[in-house]
Amino acid sequence: MGELLLRGASVMAGYAAVPDPVQDGPLRTGDLVRLDAEGRLYFVDRAKDMVKSGGENVYCAEVERVLAEHPGVRDAAVIGVPDRRWGEAVKALVVTRGETTPAELDAHCRARLGAFKRPRWYEVVEAIPRNHSGKVLKRELRAAHDPGTAVRLPEGG
Repeated sequence: MGELLLRGASVMAGYAAVPDPVQDGPLRTGDLVRLDAEGRLYFVDRAKDMVKSGGENVYCAEVERVLAEHPGVRDAAVIGVPDRRWGEAVKALVVTRGETTPAELDAHCRARLGAFKRPRWYEVVEAIPRNHSGKVLKRELRAAHDPGTAVRLPEGG
């Protein structure tokens, strides 16, 4: 897996503030992709949607898919938040159906994800903020992180 880089005459002329974004090499898309054995390219996630926790890469989209499989989750978003021990920790913001608890969600994630990928923080919210095209506004979620309103789960099993 790696970042998709583009180079060529038809890539782009530039942005208003950056006339030639590719003068020093290929255009960095910020898209993380993988190539299968048959040469097909698959989009995995956005590089900025990756959490670096204790030196391990955690792809938010993977954790979000696992959370969405839980019958008590209506919607979910995953972000990285500052953590003294790990540098960054995975935080899940969830819109639940009924009385789903962080402990239930943690058990669900532990059964389906590597230990380093499981969210350490959970926050139950009324709605996940999205833009007009439905994209999660993760910058807003990161800015609103408040350890006083979220549940921090213990490290151990």
